Parts: sequence; structure tokens; C-alpha cells
Amino acid sequence: MKAKSSFWQRMGFHEWFLKREADFTITASSALTPDDIYKYIVQKFADSIKELSFGSRVVFYHEYIICFNEEDYRQFTQNKKGIFGLIIQESAKQFYKILNEYKQDGKTVEPASNKWVFRFVSHPEYLPGDKSLIGKLMPGGQHQKKENVRITFIPRQTGIAETFDVNPEILEGFTFYSEGYYEVPFENHLLIQNAPAHYKQTNPTLSNTLLARFETIVPDAAFAGKKIEYFMHDKEILVSGKDEQKDKPNIFRIPSEWVNTPHLKIKYDENDNKFHLASFGEKTIVNENEVVLSDMNNPTWVELPINSRIVLNGIVGVNIFKS
Repeated sequence: MKAKSSFWQRMGFHEWFLKREADFTITASSALTPDDIYKYIVQKFADSIKELSFGSRVVFYHEYIICFNEEDYRQFTQNKKGIFGLIIQESAKQFYKILNEYKQDGKTVEPASNKWVFRFVSHPEYLPGDKSLIGKLMPGGQHQKKENVRITFIPRQTGIAETFDVNPEILEGFTFYSEGYYEVPFENHLLIQNAPAHYKQTNPTLSNTLLARFETIVPDAAFAGKKIEYFMHDKEILVSGKDEQKDKPNIFRIPSEWVNTPHLKIKYDENDNKFHLASFGEKTIVNENEVVLSDMNNPTWVELPINSRIVLNGIVGVNIFKS
């Protein structure tokens, strides 16, 4: 019976990766640290933007398969149990920071999927210290290209990253663990909602002054326990719900089915240095007083004091604070 070829043989790099070469002296690799993995994931995310983006559109991988030596994997899951989850949290924060930098430069930042997926795996032919990363554009998407995937490997001899397009069947050699699988919702509200710098300069109606800060926590499962903040720069803003399609700096989109689209208008009056509110939603309460329903074309304004609590449809609370 024909022996099954190894992962590296199917790739065609068996000799180069796994056998000692005359030009290199193999020394024991230092143990991987959480910081090594964190920096590696963030760097690969940044690299994916450079490889996939075109025109003004920023494109990036949503699924990451991070591969280790079996013993390195065990060290993280047994002696540092839970550390992978923390690495993912910090990596995702950095992802949003990088995307916001592109958005501030006027680039179009729209996700190709509604989630991030991270898989930590091992392979028996990796040596201690070896690591690689496979990136995919749309995790679980029906239209995901299946002809090949891209793998980035850092050989222990050189320490220089090499990237290859390879057939998906190579993944058969990896050991996937359910405990190494992490799925995180993509949170659009973490991308900046204010205008990029070049827009501020060309739009005279937009103030550079921060007028107020709003914060809310929505009950929807995808955002449970997460605080959403909005910084008001325009003298008039619209507060709208999850069905809002417009992406403008003067729209505070609250991703909840309990918020109408639109729900509120809030304006700042320079003459009396006060905020005012008009409601178009089913029910709006400000500081325990119900606000009369307005017509969009003829809003009825009521005063909105700083540090007020607004309740939308009896469910979603929004607080306004001085800038």
C-alpha cells in the first residue's frame, strides 16, 4: 500500500522546510510567547490589507488559521489556559484601530463578513517555535473561493516569511481543536462614525469642536454588555436604528431592533448654549418625561439638558454628557 504523503511533501517544500541544510545550523528555538502570537496576527492582518485592497476600498481577511508545533500548542492550552481568548480580544482591538486609520484617510472600510474567525491548530511536522498563518476573506461564506488558500510560513532556518497559494487539501494534515476555535462578531460601531480629516476641511457645515458625547448599551445579543459611544461634532445629528443604511458622520446608528429608523434629531443652539431634541420614534422618554411625537418635516423641539437620560421605546437607554 502506498504511504500517505506528508503535508510538506504535498506542498512540495518537504526538503526545504524539514531537513537540515548545509548552510544553516539548527539551534533550539526560544519558546513562543503570547506577545509573539499577538504581534504575528496583527502583522498578518496589516499585510492582508496591503495584498487585497484596491482603489479606495480596504479589503482584509476575516478568518485566520494560526498553526503551531504540537508541544507549543499544548503549552498554551494547558499551562496558559485561556490566553488564546485574551490574544484574540487584543488583536481585534488593534484591527479596528488600523481600520479606523484607513477610514480617517478617506478610504472605504466595509467588512466582507459579519464576523472574525480564529482557529488555533497544530501539526505534527512543525518543530518548536514554528508558526504559520492561513488567511481567508469570508469565513463560512458560500462564495468563498475554493481553488486555493494562502499560507504564510516562517521557516526556522531563516526566520523570513514565505507566502504560497496552496490547495485546500493540505489542511487535512492539521489537527483542529474545538477549544481553539473563536468566533467574534464584527462590530461596525467600533469603526469611527465621524468624518475623516479631509472631509472636515472641505465641508464648512461640520464643526471641528466636540459638542457632546453619547453612550448607550443595547440589549441585542450581539452587543450585550458592550458600551457604544458617539461623539457629536455637527450642530444637528440624527439618532437612528439598525436598519439605517446611510453612513454619515452626523448619524448616530444604534444597532438595535428597539430603535426606530429614524428615531431622534438632536441639535445644539449656539445662541442659548443648549441642546434640543425632537422624537420620531414610537416612544421617547427624557428624564422620565415622555416626549411628544414629531413630524420629520416639522419637528417639535424640547430641551435636552446635559447629563440627561433618554429611553427609546422603553428598552434602550442613551446618556448625553458634556464634551
